[in-house]
Amino acid sequence: MAETRQNPDHLPGIDLPAGIHPTSDLAAALDGAEAVLLVTPSHTLREMTRAMKPHLPEGIPIALCCKGIERGTGFLLSHVVEEELPGHPVGALSGPTFARETALGHPTAATVAFPFRHHDRIAPESAPAARLALTMQTQAFRPYVSDDLIGVEVGGAVKNVIAIACGMMTGAGFAENTRAALITRGMDEMKALAEALGGKRETVTGLAGAGDLTLTCSSTTSRNMSLGTQLGQGIPRESCFDGKPTVVEGEVNAVSVVDLARRVGVEMPICEAVHAILHEGAPLAETFQALWMRPIEGEPRALDITLHPHQGDPA
Repeated sequence: MAETRQNPDHLPGIDLPAGIHPTSDLAAALDGAEAVLLVTPSHTLREMTRAMKPHLPEGIPIALCCKGIERGTGFLLSHVVEEELPGHPVGALSGPTFARETALGHPTAATVAFPFRHHDRIAPESAPAARLALTMQTQAFRPYVSDDLIGVEVGGAVKNVIAIACGMMTGAGFAENTRAALITRGMDEMKALAEALGGKRETVTGLAGAGDLTLTCSSTTSRNMSLGTQLGQGIPRESCFDGKPTVVEGEVNAVSVVDLARRVGVEMPICEAVHAILHEGAPLAETFQALWMRPIEGEPRALDITLHPHQGDPA
């Protein structure tokens, strides 16, 4: 990449900007750094932070660009970084950002989220989220600033699982009504989990929630949507992506998201359905039929109602 100025595996035909200097030397990459963006797959995050630790300048902010929840611990990825690299502000960069479109300069927006300290609210321009947003803004890339790291992280993790659900139903031959229902109810699952963990429901309606969810559930450019589509068409998992090993974050996140939701007592029926199909061998058609035939609920949370259809003849 350093010689050709291109990344042929992921962005073929696109020249790297002059300011980007690829290196496999972690010490060289971190030497004099004022901030770090972590763009490794979520399941390698802990290993990567441990490798960074001896070379990391003191106190610089770290922004997560990977999305997920750590399997086993149930930790949000920011918690993983805080545990391995104490003393560094930790945040996230998230939103509807297909890499190729962003690299081609298509207008793109995303959210930069860091917790705000008292000083950050008095002088917001010096807050890590604001500094990173100002640094990354271009004529085509527009960042927004958030103080709700939990909400942004939950949105990024759950949307991948919902995208697999949308792909499964699309591959099975269903169309726009079904996808719209899954996106909308999937967003409700994201809101419920974010709120249970201390995040804000409104964050899930923003770029890192609704924006990223809509994008990921609308195109097979997303590996999550693509995997679901292939499975919905009846292609065995080992034959998906022409048999090539492909990291699909939602496949891993289906385990960690469902596990965390169960721990905190949040019902996430769409994520449960995806988990059952991917990891428990549940049949796809019957699992989604059961999802649609659950007891009827009120849509506003304030309307506490549950109706059980087909429970016998009406009186």
